[in-house]
Amino acid sequence: MRHQLSFACDGATLAATLDEAPGTTGLLIVSGGNEVRSGAHRGMATLAQQIAAAGHPVFRFDRRGIGDSEGANGGYASSGPDIAAAIAAFRQTAPHLTRILAFGNCDAASALLLHQPLPLDALILANPWSYEERETETGEPALPPAAAIRARYLTRLKDPKSLLRLLKGEIDLRKLFRGLSALGKTKPPAAGDSLAARLDTALAGLACPATILLATGDRTAQAFIENCRPHGVAVERLDSASHSFAGDDAAWLAARIVERLG
Repeated sequence: MRHQLSFACDGATLAATLDEAPGTTGLLIVSGGNEVRSGAHRGMATLAQQIAAAGHPVFRFDRRGIGDSEGANGGYASSGPDIAAAIAAFRQTAPHLTRILAFGNCDAASALLLHQPLPLDALILANPWSYEERETETGEPALPPAAAIRARYLTRLKDPKSLLRLLKGEIDLRKLFRGLSALGKTKPPAAGDSLAARLDTALAGLACPATILLATGDRTAQAFIENCRPHGVAVERLDSASHSFAGDDAAWLAARIVERLG
């Protein structure tokens, strides 16, 4: 059964949802970006239903300033108090729990890493966000990861329509050469205060077991592979470009989570 509830966080009232189940290991779902707790196209709500049907309670919430929650939206980087308050509320509303695992996708995964240590028993981190989208010195948008560029051009080379567009002069050669030139450049080490470096440090000093789930065709996952080392953390890969594990990929995601919940 699904219940709507609320809890306090630094003077604000946050909205939450509990999917009840008898199991003693529960799942906390942390939403990425500015998504509400139901997720894109209700993906997180569906995931919660599947996990609860497998016997595990699931708690979702809107952080401050998002969805039905009060307060100011400070983004994932300042969501540590929200996550900690959600963990406490989960334990209070499901007192039979002995373990809590947390799942986050994109910057929610990064938030779970950055806000260590949290009172959690394990982390499931999907497609962690690891780079800042900054402009280059020339004012042009930052290029995607080299892995993404390689995959994109390999796909285009296999497509006769793309080759025909090139012959007709319909492709921006300036962008093409800029992308190809990036493949031959050695990536400089991340600055010590960069997001990638901080995530790498967090992975090296995890306070609890973790699993990283990557959709190998997703640009964010490719950037994480390029920017961070797993430091012995288990990594599972899915041949997909779906950042949110949509469609048929949702079953793969749910199965990986149920495995970790035991």
